[in-house]
Amino acid sequence: MVFAADQAKVVKEAALVLNAVGIKNTTARQGHDWVIWVAHTDQAEAHQQLQSYWEENQPDPEQPVTATVVDSGWAGVVGYLFVIWLIPALSTYSSLDFRDLGRLDAGAVMAGQWWRTATALTLHADIAHIASNSLFGCVFGLFVGRYLGSGLGWLLVLVCGIAANLLNAIVQPAEFLAIGASTATFAALGIVPAFGWRRGFFRGRGFKRGFAPIFGAIALLAFTGFGAENVDVLGHLFGFAAGIGMGLAVAHIKLDSISLADQQRAGVAVFLILGAAWIFALR
Repeated sequence: MVFAADQAKVVKEAALVLNAVGIKNTTARQGHDWVIWVAHTDQAEAHQQLQSYWEENQPDPEQPVTATVVDSGWAGVVGYLFVIWLIPALSTYSSLDFRDLGRLDAGAVMAGQWWRTATALTLHADIAHIASNSLFGCVFGLFVGRYLGSGLGWLLVLVCGIAANLLNAIVQPAEFLAIGASTATFAALGIVPAFGWRRGFFRGRGFKRGFAPIFGAIALLAFTGFGAENVDVLGHLFGFAAGIGMGLAVAHIKLDSISLADQQRAGVAVFLILGAAWIFALR
């Protein structure tokens, strides 16, 4: 016996190879397997021919796609910090209660105050809260800007944050209240690994290595998104899930076709959306 397999088509393919090089052989069923028999004097030659055939016909391993860096990502980070620190700065010169006007109020959102899903992302409870979101937003958002562009990337983050807040308002009781940019920062955490995996940045590296970035993002979510007092766990989960979905959805985009002007327009759209939301809140 020179070869055995549990599939007849595999054995027949090997038999054709031997026939092509003039080695007489016989195929037969032996138990659960199919086997090929050759003369004892042809066994070494048959092994060599089959080995050469399989080596020559190995499928090329999938090669990972090179990750393209769109920009440094710092422009988006600066814009993010400006937005979330603007309200605390304005509140020192105004008697308006920005938190009351803009926080995520589930009952108010369901009554039609949709703008709260956006304005809530710009509000924070205290200095520790805003400092934490500044740190994580910069870290996660920097990579969004690098691989999707500071304009497009942060527009997607904002859309995910708004969608997550809307879903949160739908499933929570009417008296539920929440503020903070963390819903959006966890969306940023989800976008990049999902985008990279779908684009093929980790292709050909095995299942564990291929999914390692997504597993790592989940671990970061578990480590930073749960456990502390007054944490909006559902908001974090919805934000992260929205980011994963967005990363998968936009992975087909040809980034080299998006010009700098397009990125700038997307960045302006972020400020227009948030500005419009606050106009509705303050009217």
